[in-house]
Amino acid sequence: MSLLDYPGHLSAIIFTTGCNFRCRFCYNPMLVLPGRTIDKSQAPSPSEEELEAFLTARRGKLEAVVVTGGEPTIHADLPKFLAKIKKLGYLIKLDTNGTNPEMLADLLKNKLVDYLAMDLKAPTDKYEQVTGVKVDLNKIKKSVKLIIDSGLPYEFRTTVVKSLMSEADIKAMAEILRRADFWYLQKFEGNRDLVDAALVNERPYTDQEMTALAAAGATICPGCRYRQYYG
Repeated sequence: MSLLDYPGHLSAIIFTTGCNFRCRFCYNPMLVLPGRTIDKSQAPSPSEEELEAFLTARRGKLEAVVVTGGEPTIHADLPKFLAKIKKLGYLIKLDTNGTNPEMLADLLKNKLVDYLAMDLKAPTDKYEQVTGVKVDLNKIKKSVKLIIDSGLPYEFRTTVVKSLMSEADIKAMAEILRRADFWYLQKFEGNRDLVDAALVNERPYTDQEMTALAAAGATICPGCRYRQYYG
């Protein structure tokens, strides 16, 4: 449960497994990389029936459900799953990397999400370097537009790794998000298991440097700001 992940609401967080990115700084390698396993003694994976029972029992106590990953939109049955949660009366926040604008459009059309959060990973010329895969940048830009024009509460987020991203990169990303009301820069934290072990314990930008990067981004995208918790 979380007080941070869905602004203003007490929420449960559901992590989906699998991702079509291999972001070097990702701190959920057990959800992303084939062959990695979750410590089931600490993070048991409930069945869909158990999850539904959990949420049913907590109606009136919990207000929202955050679906994150991994990348939730790689699962074709995500709309059906979200519909079940909506029938229980919960608000739904979806975290996504923006690679499936077709599914986002379907979820919006059917009113299956109430809050959208998209991670913009890098400027266009560094997307492959940061995510570790080929990326259809047109789909990324289409998702950005869908979210901004959705009429729903939303946010964009970028994890800033010092060795991968400069002030010039932040400004290039700001051009993509020029119309966004909320774009949060988040400090990279290397003191954990990561997809790219070479980044473990890399020194991050300082709070002062992150504040300066956010100020640089805000000259182009006024919604850019530094968020001082990792999420």
